[in-house]
Amino acid sequence: MATVRFTRNIQRHVECPTREVTGSTLRAVLDHYFQENEKARGYVLDEQGRVRQHMVVFIDGEMVRDRDGLSDAVEPHSMIDVIQALSGG
Repeated sequence: MATVRFTRNIQRHVECPTREVTGSTLRAVLDHYFQENEKARGYVLDEQGRVRQHMVVFIDGEMVRDRDGLSDAVEPHSMIDVIQALSGG
């Protein structure tokens, strides 16, 4: 199973513990994760199911390419990191 983890700054806004989840695409993994945590879904994904602009997702250290369809492949032992993007100067 893939491991999904969220940075601490996200967890200040919504509880989202690290979990192991099944799925062969990012969409499948996140859908499984969010089944038990709808509040986190709304924080990470927009109304169309796309990654929100202020969020960044990495699979095994590589930024996801498909922020809209979430079709990036996930291996059984992948590490998925969800990070709140920082802006400003």
